Amino acid sequence: MVDLILIDDENIKRKIYTIRETQVMIDSDLARVYGVETRILNQAVKRNLTRFPSQFMFQLNKEEFENWKSQFVMSNYYKMGLRKLPYVFTEQGVAMLSTILSSKRAIEISIQIIGAFVNMRRYLQNNNLILNRLDNVEKKQVVYDTKIDVVFNLLETSGL
Repeated sequence: MVDLILIDDENIKRKIYTIRETQVMIDSDLARVYGVETRILNQAVKRNLTRFPSQFMFQLNKEEFENWKSQFVMSNYYKMGLRKLPYVFTEQGVAMLSTILSSKRAIEISIQIIGAFVNMRRYLQNNNLILNRLDNVEKKQVVYDTKIDVVFNLLETSGL
């Protein structure tokens, strides 16, 4: 029996990671929300590999996997039974999964996951604008600090 992840937007968003500057979901998390074992999901993908080019799905390398593991306290779920490096799926890969796991549940879950990807992308874009503005303010602050230091140095050397 597969443990199902509770399927709400916040829980799905917590399962979206940024790897190789791309938002992805790990195969085991996807398998749990679809209600199948990870090996079953990966077998279905392998039978349909032409539907999953590298921009839809890729396997983590050891460094990426270690980095991903170190981003949070790993539950026993991730520690147990990992014999292979996991596959990750982009938003397009999740959409493609719904075509090979064509149950009603898979289709409904894929729609919900894709919506979460869209919301996350929107959130990141909005925050990116704010971060860029802060970066510009910091750069201006450095310039102003440098100019103030020059003025103080001039005042000190002139004896005022």
